[in-house]
Amino acid sequence: MRFAPLALLLFALPIAAQTDSAPARGILIGTNDVGIGLGDVPRVTGVRLNFRDQALRRVVGLNATIWSPKNGADSLSQVSGIALGLPLTGAGDIEGLGLAIGGVSADNRLVGIAVGGLGVGAGGDVSGLAVGGLGVGAGGDVTGITMGGLGVGAGDDLLGISVGGLGVGSGGDVRGITFGGLGVGAGGDVQGIAFGGLGVGGGGNAQGLLVGGLGAGVGGDFQGVGVGGVGVGVGGKAEGLFLGGVGVGTASLRGIAVGGLGVGSSDAQGLLVAGGTIQVPSDGILQGIAISPYTNVRGEMRGLSIGIVNIAGSLQGVQIGLLNWAGNNRGWARLLPIANAHF
Repeated sequence: MRFAPLALLLFALPIAAQTDSAPARGILIGTNDVGIGLGDVPRVTGVRLNFRDQALRRVVGLNATIWSPKNGADSLSQVSGIALGLPLTGAGDIEGLGLAIGGVSADNRLVGIAVGGLGVGAGGDVSGLAVGGLGVGAGGDVTGITMGGLGVGAGDDLLGISVGGLGVGSGGDVRGITFGGLGVGAGGDVQGIAFGGLGVGGGGNAQGLLVGGLGAGVGGDFQGVGVGGVGVGVGGKAEGLFLGGVGVGTASLRGIAVGGLGVGSSDAQGLLVAGGTIQVPSDGILQGIAISPYTNVRGEMRGLSIGIVNIAGSLQGVQIGLLNWAGNNRGWARLLPIANAHF
């Protein structure tokens, strides 16, 4: 009876060697790839224990390792179930639960729940719940709920709820609810709610609520609410409510814009309020209500302008202020105190 364990191991060794063409320096306690694998057993359904993987193909069940795969994870390797790292673990694809004191990594995809004391990363997509002590990163899309102590980053799109201690960034679109301690940035569109301690920015279009401690900026069009401690800037059309501690600037505005010092737009319709000045260029137009100490519409003003000094290159409406200039009036009627008008 005392020779039974030795006999079992000798019996298991050739089974492990026959299961895959990859070099296997391990033993399988079981048969037909089912049982307990010790070392580099390529395929195991059950439990597999190894110091550092280099011949892994597929594990269904538990794969526990001490260190990350040698020479990086084999893109063909897969863990379906639990990938446990003490402190590191990794595979080509991880589906299920990835848990490590240090980090969890996937060469391709990481689907399910991944928690890494230092970080979680994938060369491809990350889907599900991912929590990294320092950060979470993916070369592809990040979908689901993601939290990184320092930050969260996606090479492509970022979809769902993301929280980064310092920042959250995406090379593609950001959609959902996003919080960045310092900032949130997207190379593409931003849709949903985004909060950045310093700023929020999108290279494409934006829809929803964007709040930046210093500023919020969008390269394309913006529909929704934009709030910036210093300012809000929109390269395209802005539709909605925009609040800038210092100022708001847009190429085109439809809605309400409030700037602590100034508001500027080439084509505005709605209500513009500024603590200092409202500026519209000579080829621009403002339709609606403008309230500011100094309103300088070098182009066309249609509506009501209220301030200390009101200037309109062409006026279709009413000006109320200390001095009011309407460039399309004749003679003495161009500059009037208290009020001016042209219809």
